[in-house]
Amino acid sequence: MLRFKILASVVPLAVAAVFARVEFLPGSRPCIEVGGAALQIASTPWFAQLHVSFTDDPRLATVRVQIADSAEAADFTVIDDIDDAEAGACESNTVPQLIAISRDRSASGPVIYLSHDDGPSDYRVFVQSKTFSVRDAAALIVSARGGHRRVEAASL
Repeated sequence: MLRFKILASVVPLAVAAVFARVEFLPGSRPCIEVGGAALQIASTPWFAQLHVSFTDDPRLATVRVQIADSAEAADFTVIDDIDDAEAGACESNTVPQLIAISRDRSASGPVIYLSHDDGPSDYRVFVQSKTFSVRDAAALIVSARGGHRRVEAASL
């Protein structure tokens, strides 16, 4: 009986520790500010307000993002060449909207097709960063624009 009481008191503490650790992980996660609002990649999907996913099939995509070869050719550019751990962190006083990159497609969230091709695209991103991946940049810019297609030319 004593073992059960100890287990019953330890389990809630362990769960609370996991949630506290997840929320207060040291270091920054990719974040951008758009129009006074901050958007940030979530450390865990269950805290996120918006979920995006990626596909390798352009027919399944709701948004197409082209990886640009130069900053001049991009709609959204991320360049950092500093070794600061806080690079890519938002300096806003507002609470950021959290964005999760999901493995499975969601019926309500945007599905992003990343491509190097010069075909139709909704957005073009250029990333040269130690803190942002191309997927992070695509997820943030699509989320900032509401997750919807920007131009009609992107449809097949």
